[in-house]
Amino acid sequence: MIAFRHFALRRGSRLLLSDIDLVIQSGWRLGVVGRNGCGKSSLFAALQGHLESDSGELDMPAKLRLASVAQETPALPDPAIEYVMGGDVELAAVLRDEFDAQARGDTEAMARAHHRIEELHGYDARARAGRLLHGLGFSAETHERAVQEFSGGWRVRLNLARALMAPSELLLLDEPTNHLDLDAVLWLEEWLRRYQGTLLVISHDREFLDGVITHTLHLNEGRAKLYAGNYSSFELQRSEQLRLQQIAHEREQTERAHLQSFIDRFKAKASKAKQAQSRMKRLEKMAGTEAVRAERAFRFQFAVPDRLPDSMLQLEEIEAGYPGEAGQPPVAILHDVRFRLEAGERIGLLGPNGAGKSTLVKTLVGELAPLGGERKAHKDLKIGYFAQHTVESLREGASPFEHLQDKAPGIASQVLRDFLGGWNFAGDRAFESVDGFSGGERARLALALIAWDKPNLLLLDEPTNHLDLDMREALADALADFDGALVLVSHDRHLLGMVCDSFWRVADGKVESFDGDLDDYARWLRSRGNAPKKSGDSTAAPAESAADRRRAAAAQRENEKATRQRVKKIETRVAAIDEELTTLEGKLADPSTYNGSTAELMKLGQRQTELRKEKETLEAEWLQLYEALEA
Repeated sequence: MIAFRHFALRRGSRLLLSDIDLVIQSGWRLGVVGRNGCGKSSLFAALQGHLESDSGELDMPAKLRLASVAQETPALPDPAIEYVMGGDVELAAVLRDEFDAQARGDTEAMARAHHRIEELHGYDARARAGRLLHGLGFSAETHERAVQEFSGGWRVRLNLARALMAPSELLLLDEPTNHLDLDAVLWLEEWLRRYQGTLLVISHDREFLDGVITHTLHLNEGRAKLYAGNYSSFELQRSEQLRLQQIAHEREQTERAHLQSFIDRFKAKASKAKQAQSRMKRLEKMAGTEAVRAERAFRFQFAVPDRLPDSMLQLEEIEAGYPGEAGQPPVAILHDVRFRLEAGERIGLLGPNGAGKSTLVKTLVGELAPLGGERKAHKDLKIGYFAQHTVESLREGASPFEHLQDKAPGIASQVLRDFLGGWNFAGDRAFESVDGFSGGERARLALALIAWDKPNLLLLDEPTNHLDLDMREALADALADFDGALVLVSHDRHLLGMVCDSFWRVADGKVESFDGDLDDYARWLRSRGNAPKKSGDSTAAPAESAADRRRAAAAQRENEKATRQRVKKIETRVAAIDEELTTLEGKLADPSTYNGSTAELMKLGQRQTELRKEKETLEAEWLQLYEALEA
């Protein structure tokens, strides 16, 4: 159990958190949400002991094992898999002791080390580290590569794998889905649902939060409020509370006006002075319910393109890949690609990590020349391209105004300032150096520079990294209103679901239309992971006898019978869960529920989360059983 008692935190002169009273129970998976700058990362720093509270107390168990993702990755020559194994600090120390004892020939020390390694389950540590690397998208041949050979985004994944490797009772994850693609996000979601300790996670990916957390902690204006349930449940509860608060405020204002009116009319009359005095006291004692302050939602839009050709871009029998280096032959990633983009199409690209999604986008842009086949682009095609490296390519030391002026040298300053103001770079902010900007502000500027050109085709490769929830919602709205065509690669399922009308799957060197939604894609990924490996040539099995075949057929019938019975039980239980969920959702939508005790409200939210999790597990099992019956 972790307890905050009258806890307060400052950063410089600014009060981030004030008078926080909060208890986090063991085993909770808690999503920490709030606007950028509200104190989420500072709260994590306090839990890690990096920040002292300005007042109040933070109580944590003395021997609590805590794991978190390191912000920096040193350029080490160590193999990736050994770097990840180093996340288990105690095991790494024992392995070093074993190595030193072996070098000295100290058999007694070696025996002690072996015994301790067994206690720590150290002999399967390399296999566990390999599974973590595989789940986060590292192919088997990269496991022995030196850490220093990986790019920044892949080093972030290494740090995440290292944190997951560490035995812990408390796991702190700050934006863990940044730099992951969709299949790695889905894998991480499954891993965290199985995590036995207490999890605190900061994320701007609402689908990820919905899939992982059991409770939500909302930080707002220096306060912290705990909600039972996932992010969607939090939004519902908070909107209802704000509605009730506004009703109470308006009712109080009406009563205040009546009291003040009476006082103003009769305070000078001797016969009414006593009543006026009574009403003045009552007015002073009123609680003063605050009006709900509307948070101004950030909005922007992509301008209407000057021209919008019907057939915009076409790839015919394309071999896509990279030219060879130093006399080496070219490396083909995708084969026989036939891809056509029409005006108004909104396509989401799906596919496992490393399958070639970015290669396809670069080929569509023209950044990579086809190794074979033909790329046909309409003469009026104007591409707006956001790549994963776009944010890093902003000119250091330059302001948003200078970046835009580079693109439009002859345009009046006021026009440029007005445009930047529409992207929330108003006033002096337009002239500040990007060096001091957050990742989200840099991404917003990069999108603004793309929008200035009025493209009729947007090719966006992971545009949501570093964007907060408000900015992601604004991006989804802007893309939904965009008149041109769109190709999107993203790990944000909410954005993909809101924006894309169709999906294409990039896998096994092919690009093909995917007939399904994101849930179907997740099931496809799971089935792909569970598919039996193809065996090579081997000695043929001996022929079965007739008796063996009869026994096998009888066993199969028994298995089918048991499977059908299980399917029926699952369907009955899912129907019961749906009925109970409907009742719970009705209670949570009823305003009177929020007038009761907080404990009862938390029980309702917790029960809702438990039922949803059970239903999800049962549906996955039902699908597996049904596919087995069909086979």
